[in-house]
Amino acid sequence: MSREKVTISPSIMCADLVNLEESVRKIESEGIDTLHIDVLDGAFSPSMPLGIGTIRALREITDMDFDVHIMSNNNEFFIKEMIDIGVQQITFHYESSTHIDRHLKLIKKNGIKAGIALNPATSLNDLDYVLPMCDTVMLMLMNPGFAADKNETQVDYAKEKVSDLYKMIQKKGLDTNIEVDGRVSLEVIPDLVEAGANMLVAGSTSLFRTERSLSENKKIMEEGIEKGLKLREDN
Repeated sequence: MSREKVTISPSIMCADLVNLEESVRKIESEGIDTLHIDVLDGAFSPSMPLGIGTIRALREITDMDFDVHIMSNNNEFFIKEMIDIGVQQITFHYESSTHIDRHLKLIKKNGIKAGIALNPATSLNDLDYVLPMCDTVMLMLMNPGFAADKNETQVDYAKEKVSDLYKMIQKKGLDTNIEVDGRVSLEVIPDLVEAGANMLVAGSTSLFRTERSLSENKKIMEEGIEKGLKLREDN
């Protein structure tokens, strides 16, 4: 039986923002084909690292898949902008959406993978009716937008929530991806993969750890992924 693929999705806002093209080239050189891009409005989440124009410029220099995570109080505006840019996946937050079905359909009818993101305390029960429409569910394992605050830690129930979502997906007979974001560190990757995560947003606690090179960090991530998959198979 072939081993499930686990996608490493490097968060571009954790790279060198002054030298974005160089950062992208370094990521590409490691054979990574997905780039995680946060779109923040400064209101839903207190940060705004990249503007729409910058994301459009990035699209011009790379063929990597753009995994876009919208954190905004106006999802439809940003969804339409990302569709126009030509991204491969758009995830938006349940908590700021009034018309979830409409947004999922808007994304999918444009041939783009659609996902819903949940803040740490948001219940999985809110996915009951829309889960079959989702290509991906992103679980935030810390409150979005506070990564710069080193006192903001991953929630204690992170692994439990991933596991519960994995069981829900299995019970419904779906193949929905589970993406995890927020302090997805080298130390916790085996546990998160064991619980069912198959998309890892890689940031300052994993791929971009400064004490090692990108290549060295990637190797450790891959070892953690393999360990997590084996643990999952053994259980």
